[in-house]
Amino acid sequence: MRLPVSVCLPGLALALAGCAAPPPAPASAGGGIVRTPVHRAPSSFAGADAVVMRVELAAGARAGRHTHAGDEIGYVLEGEGQLLVDGAPPRLLRAGDAFVVPAGVVHDAHNPGGGTMRLVGVFVVDKDKPLATPAQ
Repeated sequence: MRLPVSVCLPGLALALAGCAAPPPAPASAGGGIVRTPVHRAPSSFAGADAVVMRVELAAGARAGRHTHAGDEIGYVLEGEGQLLVDGAPPRLLRAGDAFVVPAGVVHDAHNPGGGTMRLVGVFVVDKDKPLATPAQ
């Protein structure tokens, strides 16, 4: 089932997999995105972990089309960017906006602006799968 665009907003955090080990140093996937794991712990849902990440998307950068093995909840701290959900028109996200991306929804984000977009992403995901999977 595809949810309405108002629910399917872009996730930006892509690459955090593994166990509940201490968070690694900030990671950059190139292209102007930096993902910093803040916390990972078992959630109250069987087989799922809760993951908190800080994400920075530089001017002109894209997160890349991807999906998650669970829900993503996000809050934009600073800047703005476009949400890009397959099959839907781009939508602007600004500081103060929150979003939810349901599991399995293909999404991307683009920062066409002149400044850095900063956000917090919270994920409740299958602990045995990668946090994100690139989409075709």
